[in-house]
Amino acid sequence: MNNIALFCEAETRHVEAKKLALKLNLALVNNPPFPPYLLVLTEQRLELRQPGRHGPGPVFVDFLSDTMNYRLRHGDPKNEAIARAIGLKKTKPAVLDGTAGLGKDAFILASLGCRILLLERSPVIATLLADGLSRAAGHSQVGHIIAAMTLIQMDCMDFSPLSPDQRPDVVYLDPMYPHRHKSSLVKKEMRFLRAIVGNDSDSDDLLDWALSLASRKVVVKRPKLADHLGPSPSLIVKGKKNRFDVYLIN
Repeated sequence: MNNIALFCEAETRHVEAKKLALKLNLALVNNPPFPPYLLVLTEQRLELRQPGRHGPGPVFVDFLSDTMNYRLRHGDPKNEAIARAIGLKKTKPAVLDGTAGLGKDAFILASLGCRILLLERSPVIATLLADGLSRAAGHSQVGHIIAAMTLIQMDCMDFSPLSPDQRPDVVYLDPMYPHRHKSSLVKKEMRFLRAIVGNDSDSDDLLDWALSLASRKVVVKRPKLADHLGPSPSLIVKGKKNRFDVYLIN
């Protein structure tokens, strides 16, 4: 990846930075000129930055943020469109999140009692997510939620369960798409992720894979006005900013 390098900002983490650069096959840089994006190891966390005087603030995974805390406090499944789409009634389904990204949706589902397997094919994004999970794992308020989330860095379409009875109840997909949200934070996150990951040109293949794997349903998150990934869904659950296309497995 020529558009990103690793930069160590923490005096005490240079050995860790060298190992991480080797693992991710990134150049470890110390001085300008910098590439368009930097993965920065600070004393507290791992961040994705766009260097330069006019660059926006960093992107990082924070399951202890005010936004997440608010959603936890108001996490009534009846008020969460994603929870209604997944189906949270008498049982809590096992969910495979095939496009984990920064893990926000998976965290909400885990907070509502689901067991989540997160798959992320980008090594850089998966490393950001792993850093956020690690920092939150020991926290008294969210540690039990993190314990229900398992992350594997791999292309989801290379995943297959060991046996038919280990198929997930639900497969959840949120493919990369040109979002039109007004929030500057969302725009920044999506712009950063798209620069590192690119658009999901295989979205239709993702849906076919998910339909062959899920035992109960596939849920696809889409912008409100976006086309369906493939055929028309069995039902649609509308949220404030997005919709969830639900494909029931016969």
